[in-house]
Amino acid sequence: MHANTTQLVRRAGGKPIRLASKSLRCRDLIERVLRVPGFDGVLAFTLPEALWLAATLAPELGDIVVGYPCVDPEPLRALAADEQAAARVALMVDGVEQLDLICAAVGPDGPPLRICLDLDASLRLLGGRLHLGMRRSPLHAPAEAAALARAVLARPRLRLVGVMSYEGQIAGLADNRPDKPLLRTGVRAMQHLSRRELADRRHAAVRAVQAVAPLEFVNGGGTGSLESTAAEAAVTELAAGSGVYAPVLFDHYRVFTPRPAAYFALTVSRRPARGHVTVLGGGWIASGPAGPDRLPTPVWPPGLSLVPTEGAGEVQTPLTGVAADSLRLGDRVWFRHAKAGELCERVNLLHLVEDGRIVGEVPTYRGEGHAFL
Repeated sequence: MHANTTQLVRRAGGKPIRLASKSLRCRDLIERVLRVPGFDGVLAFTLPEALWLAATLAPELGDIVVGYPCVDPEPLRALAADEQAAARVALMVDGVEQLDLICAAVGPDGPPLRICLDLDASLRLLGGRLHLGMRRSPLHAPAEAAALARAVLARPRLRLVGVMSYEGQIAGLADNRPDKPLLRTGVRAMQHLSRRELADRRHAAVRAVQAVAPLEFVNGGGTGSLESTAAEAAVTELAAGSGVYAPVLFDHYRVFTPRPAAYFALTVSRRPARGHVTVLGGGWIASGPAGPDRLPTPVWPPGLSLVPTEGAGEVQTPLTGVAADSLRLGDRVWFRHAKAGELCERVNLLHLVEDGRIVGEVPTYRGEGHAFL
């Protein structure tokens, strides 16, 4: 984890990294990473999480931006009633409807609420008929971002502080899959085109918004695109988090090679046939389009794989391979999750290992009694 954190800072080229808490989901590790020079602030995934972090993380670790819109009146009212939290937390919006909902929930009186605009970073071709990227925000054109900025200023209790955009088709899509050469070529061509288009459009959008109001920050990127996003003059800070744990989906990128840092172990409970063992549990499937790349990967002992007809099951997972016959009941098989922070929704504790020894135990969000999604 230390090596990955250092690599992220180096790749950022001197621009600060806002840590994506969704990718860690462990308060202790979030704080450790934020104390590394080069990291500053949190990109949270829900407002209740942001309120909790604002109350528990030291102020010098930076402010908190909620990466996704909140439409629940209760946490909005809690934010509006807490002057210290309101000064530290920024809400994400991408439309006037969300502004109206926020204002209706919090009323006209109280501390100002910080607002960040979510600019769509997807690549749209053929007049918008071909959409490559995340389905996040309707704000695509610079004029649309400027219009929403003016709508923020028209509401006295709201204060515009930032713009963010996440280029998932670049940052979250591996460009060096050894098993799929045609797909690899297509991904690289698409990403090259998308980088050029987004750099120009993001620059124009930021200028259009700044003509309406000054900005404290412009956030962009992700673990897979730190170099290219950092090169954009319009971007003042980056976002990353998955690269700290380095899950399986980040194994095949050309520009960086992270070191796998997060593992989980399952116990052998059955030996159903020669060349097969079954472990207890294991159906820890990652979010995204359902497919083999969202399944956990057995990595130790080497020589094991999932059984295609069963995959990873909720209560048992059969494995096959040359290592199966050497395993006994009670032995452990080590796995890597396909994604980063989602692993922590399954466990209460993370064991910290250094130089071959367990040097500590820290609770996950779940271990502290929180389920923010």
